[in-house]
Amino acid sequence: MPFELHIALRYLLARRKQAFISLISVISTVGVAVGVMALVIALALMTGLQKELRDRIVGSAAHVYVWKLGEGGVADYETEARKLAALPRVVGAAPAVLGKALVSTERGEAFITVKGIDPSLEVRVTEIARALRAGSLDGLATTSPSGFDGIAIGEDLAAQLGASVGDTVTVLTPHGSLSPFGVMPRSRRLRVVAVFSLGLYEFDSQYGFVSLAVAERLMDKDRPDFVQLRIDDIYAAPRVSEEIAARLGPAYVAQDWADMNRSLFSALWIEKMAISITIGLIVMVAALNIVASLVLLVMEKSRDIAILKTMGASARSVMGIFMLEGLVIGLLGTAVGATAGYALCRVLDRYRLIRIPMDVYQISHVPFTIEPLDFTLVVVGAVLICFLATIYPSRQASRLDPAVALRYQ
Repeated sequence: MPFELHIALRYLLARRKQAFISLISVISTVGVAVGVMALVIALALMTGLQKELRDRIVGSAAHVYVWKLGEGGVADYETEARKLAALPRVVGAAPAVLGKALVSTERGEAFITVKGIDPSLEVRVTEIARALRAGSLDGLATTSPSGFDGIAIGEDLAAQLGASVGDTVTVLTPHGSLSPFGVMPRSRRLRVVAVFSLGLYEFDSQYGFVSLAVAERLMDKDRPDFVQLRIDDIYAAPRVSEEIAARLGPAYVAQDWADMNRSLFSALWIEKMAISITIGLIVMVAALNIVASLVLLVMEKSRDIAILKTMGASARSVMGIFMLEGLVIGLLGTAVGATAGYALCRVLDRYRLIRIPMDVYQISHVPFTIEPLDFTLVVVGAVLICFLATIYPSRQASRLDPAVALRYQ
C-alpha cells in the first residue's frame, strides 16, 4: 500500500483526539450517500415514467398517421394501405374513422371517441388484440342475430356504463337528419362484443371501436379519415413520416407519434432535468462538508505534516494524502448511495409500492427504470465533485512551511 494511502486511512480511522473531525467525515460520507441515492431514484422515476407512457402510447395508437389532401379522406383505402405498407420500415397499415358520440345505458352515460376500424388490419398497427379482456374483435365485422352491430369498449368505460360483453348500448352522434325542428341527432343501438384494456386511461375510458361501415354511417362519412402506420422501430417514425411526402407526393401529409405528443415528453424531460439539478445540490453540500473536514484536519495535523516534510516527504505526497482521504469519503458515500438507490428502485418497481390515480397520470403506479448511462453519470459525477472538493485543502497542506508549524512545538 502506498504510504500516502496508508496515512490517509489512519487519519480517517483515528478516533482518540480527532473525534469531532471524524464525525464531520462521517456526516460528509452520509451526505454523499443520501445525495447519490436520491439522484438515482429521481432519475429512475422520471425515466420510468417517460418509458411507461411512451410504451403505452405507441401500443395504444399508431406510430404514424397519414392524410391525403383534396379527397376529404382516403377514397380507396385498400390501395393506399398497400402502397404505404410497401414503404421501408413500415410493418402495418390500417384505415380509421374518428368521431365524437354520447354512449349510454340504463346505468350510465359518457362522451366517447368512436373509432371505425378494419379489425383484420387494425391488429397490425395497434396492440388492441393483446389488450382484449373479454370478447373478440370478430364481432365488429358481423351483425348479431338480434340485428345490432358490434362495439368494443374500454374497461373503465364499461365500468362507468355498467356494461359487459353481450349488453347493448345506445350511441348518439351529432350527425343526423334535417327536420322541421332542426338537425335531429342520429341514434343507434350497438351490442358490446369486446372489452379491452390498453393501459392508458384516456383510451380505456373514452374510446369505442366499431367497424368502418358502422362508423361511416354514424359520422355521415363515405370514406376513412386517414391511414395508420406501424413502424418496426418507434424511433424511426419521425424519419418515415418525413419521407412519405417525398416518396408519394405532396398530397400526402403525415404526422408521427413523437410530434403529436411533443409537449408531454418535453414537459417530462424538463421535470427530469429540474429534479436532477435540485437533488444534485445535496451532493454539492456533502462536498462542502468534505472541504470543511479536510481543512480542519489540515489544521489539526499541521505538526504531522511538518514532520513528514522534514523526513523527506514531498509537497506532492502531502497533497496526495489529503486528496486520497477526501476521495475515500467520496467513493464510500457514492458506493453506498448508488447501491441503496439501485436496490430501492428495483424493490419499488417490482412490487409497485407507490400507487397513483390512473385518471390523472394515465398509469396506476410509479415505475422506476434505471438507465445504465444515467446511473454511470451519477456515480462518475459524484466522485468527480468529491475529488474537486479535495483540491483546495490539499494544496494548503502541501504549502505548509515545516519551520512555521514546528516553531512553538
